[in-house]
Amino acid sequence: MGAILVPLSSRALSPGSAGSIGAVHTDHDVPRPSEPAWVEHVSWWHVYPLGFVGAEVRPATPVGDRPVEHRLARLTPWLDHVVGLGLNGLLLGPVFASATHGYDTVDHFRIDPRLGDDQDFDALIDAARARGVRVLLDGVFNHVGRSHPAFRAVEEQGPAAPTAGLFAVDWSGWAPGDPVPAGTFEGHDILVALDHDSRAVEDLVVEVMTHWLGRGADGWRLDAAYAVPPSFWARVLPRVRERFPDAWFSGEVIHGDAAALVRASTVDSTTQYELWQGIWHGIADRNLFELAHAVERHDTLLGTFVPTTFIGNHDVSRIATAVGERFAGHAAAVLFTVAGTPIVYAGDEYGWTGVKEEREGGDDAVRPEFPAVPPEPTALTHAYEALVALRRRHPWLHGAHTDVVHLTNTAVVLRTATAHAAVVTALNLADDPVEVPAADATRVEAGGADLRDGTLRLPAAGWAVLTR
Repeated sequence: MGAILVPLSSRALSPGSAGSIGAVHTDHDVPRPSEPAWVEHVSWWHVYPLGFVGAEVRPATPVGDRPVEHRLARLTPWLDHVVGLGLNGLLLGPVFASATHGYDTVDHFRIDPRLGDDQDFDALIDAARARGVRVLLDGVFNHVGRSHPAFRAVEEQGPAAPTAGLFAVDWSGWAPGDPVPAGTFEGHDILVALDHDSRAVEDLVVEVMTHWLGRGADGWRLDAAYAVPPSFWARVLPRVRERFPDAWFSGEVIHGDAAALVRASTVDSTTQYELWQGIWHGIADRNLFELAHAVERHDTLLGTFVPTTFIGNHDVSRIATAVGERFAGHAAAVLFTVAGTPIVYAGDEYGWTGVKEEREGGDDAVRPEFPAVPPEPTALTHAYEALVALRRRHPWLHGAHTDVVHLTNTAVVLRTATAHAAVVTALNLADDPVEVPAADATRVEAGGADLRDGTLRLPAAGWAVLTR
């Protein structure tokens, strides 16, 4: 949930070490990981609700004293924009009652009064369903806010509190009136860690998940999943799937062995931070060897699971800020033409900018209030429409492998293929036109380029996506 910079592998690609460059593979059909069939066809639009509706993120009023403000309905006029982009999923950031930013939950069974109530949630679900849009919820199950009633009871009653079993506390040496020595999340004192060895926590999470799945959600983003023992998810998720076998679970994982975590935890997917970093670093630094290396490492995960891919989210600087506005389309082209379950962070399709800073309020610029109705589309918006349409026409991209068939510091050609079809993505970061191989593609689908005799001429700072 915080700012993240993920180091790439220490092995950097050099012109002599990119073993797959020039190869054109067509035997990349692989067995699908075990996930609901609908996931192959979904692409998400990611919203941070508290910011979106203009709610006060750091209110002085305790949550129990706040009046209900029916703001969730502000999302409804944007659902037609989501559908117009071609997307068919709405990923909601935290919507449950919390003390401040949504990740310090105080009641998992109550909609945050700054957003509305159960009826507002139901209305949003109904509006999404009417448009064929699935809904994913953000589940914060590693920790709760310090003002959560369960923890306040522990502070007041000590180990005799009926909720003491939710938290891992060493009570030796504790005396009434002393601070409760509970664990926290990454040093944030307001975030109290749950005890994931506790059956009480397991039961609570199962109850929360099934409650909201029963209210119409399609799955869960598992916040800070990397901080939770995989064995906990392995106990919880089968119990949830017994009642909701079609639910999808994607864990937020920012470091570590994602494939091993998926195998041990039974989550369906994890967030692909390494690919995100390879895309924006590679473009921003004019070093597409870094992007190519990230794509090749991304491919190695596909035998185990299909990652959740993105180029922006609520925790990082906007992609148009990270790479420069004229290269935002390049990043989107990669997102939609390599394997994964893609997420568009709301506003990125307009090229909105914003810097994530390490300070109180440092997230505000990337979590802004949205206008009441969508603005007029931009050239970048139309590029997103074309890329999403291509993705919808070729759902096999969800799990297909990608070859790097041409690579320099400022130009790359990626070919994502099965034995029966291929999509080619070409990027040019240079200030001059460049000619690159078309890698057997015959039709330009998005971006702009001149295709002749198997050669693609990209304009300065141009990109194109082609099909065979």
